[in-house]
Amino acid sequence: MPDPKQFDLSVIGSGPGGYVAAIRAAQLGLKTAIIERDQLGGICLNWGCIPSKALLTNAKVYKQILEADKWGISVENVGFDIDKIIHRSRNVSEALSKGVAFLMKKNKIEVIAGKATFESPDQLLVSDPDGKVVADVRASNIIIATGARARSVPGIDVDGKQIITSRHALEMARIPKSIAIIGAGAIGCEFGYFYNSFGSEVTLIEMMDHLLPIEDGEVSKELERSFKKQKIKFRLGTKVTESAKTADGVRLTLETKDGTKDELTTEIVLCAIGVQGNVEGLGLEKIGVRVEKSAIPVDEWYRTNVSGVFAIGDIIGSPWLAHVASHEGIVCAEKIAGGNPHPVDYQSIPACTYCQPQVASVGMTENQAKDAGHKVKVGKFPFRALGKARASQALDGFVKLVFDSKYGELLGAHIIGEDATEMIAELVTAKTLGTTYLELLKSVHAHPTLSEAVMEAAGGAYGEQIHL
Repeated sequence: MPDPKQFDLSVIGSGPGGYVAAIRAAQLGLKTAIIERDQLGGICLNWGCIPSKALLTNAKVYKQILEADKWGISVENVGFDIDKIIHRSRNVSEALSKGVAFLMKKNKIEVIAGKATFESPDQLLVSDPDGKVVADVRASNIIIATGARARSVPGIDVDGKQIITSRHALEMARIPKSIAIIGAGAIGCEFGYFYNSFGSEVTLIEMMDHLLPIEDGEVSKELERSFKKQKIKFRLGTKVTESAKTADGVRLTLETKDGTKDELTTEIVLCAIGVQGNVEGLGLEKIGVRVEKSAIPVDEWYRTNVSGVFAIGDIIGSPWLAHVASHEGIVCAEKIAGGNPHPVDYQSIPACTYCQPQVASVGMTENQAKDAGHKVKVGKFPFRALGKARASQALDGFVKLVFDSKYGELLGAHIIGEDATEMIAELVTAKTLGTTYLELLKSVHAHPTLSEAVMEAAGGAYGEQIHL
């Protein structure tokens, strides 16, 4: 058995929750270790949000080149090399992983490679791939930040070749002739856009009645209109009940809400129905940490039911977002260090989908606000009414703002269109500060910009819209 190593804090997992928590703890003077069984940066950086956005950028550039003629630019012999596209995305991830390693060294955080298992609430044994114990880690505080993995679909057996998850897609160096994507949330819509851009026949299959079913209904309908224009197919209110591999690919049995059954044959199936927490193999049952439906329940400071053991990020359940994990990590580290941080405001968390058109939102949808008892005023402004949108040929989409009619407070903001995921930051700040329609309306927005739609939408809610 290796000699024990003593720390103030040990973090299991180096994703955007774990490594951020470790850095903040080190900044606050805690002797900190981080344990990682795979690559620094976790799933998000290596096999999730970062490489997928690299691929989506390739798709956007390729489609712009195909449409170069409408910009007055002549381009001949347009093609693509999927090997180089995948290689570029891997290079992006590898560079950022090295950046995390640099940050660990800079902040004097000890990185321990291997798989961590609890021996007691303040002791972890770290094993190599052969099961040999390589480190005995003692810490008065331990943060579990092991993330999540793709959720399985009953009756759909993932083999990594014909039936894949998003992780397989990120290194699959070929474009299938056809692909069916089960689940039309953010991951499904992003990969649907990517494969469609490079020529695949894409079919999205979603149990709910709309694409991006957690977004505002008007936003979902606008995305459906855009996807139809891009020739992306979708089957809504439909579930997959069976799958069978054939000589031509995979045959799926589909069933609608009224019980009607149908079949779809496709070359590849991508499962994108969500994630489940990586709670297995940590020894949680040995120390009595409570687990509910593959998630660890915590309080507002991310304390589990076992003293000295904390959990952050995807392992504690929705929202499964990298930026949420990072903020949870900071709050958790500050609390452990004896600080007095503000709890994370989960009503002011941005959600982003990076297909084209992009979708971004914060706060309540219109229906959620009404269901919560608010009398609302809604302002909506289309991008096509803006000079910058016309100059950029970014005409699709709109900004929609939901206000409380009594006080004028911003309750929710919803954007679909060019750069929506960048534009949402202004509205997240506004939501966090309890901003009113008047403050948004009277904040001068530069002209010409797409963000003028925010100001115009605020005016529209109260009959003060100028350009529509």
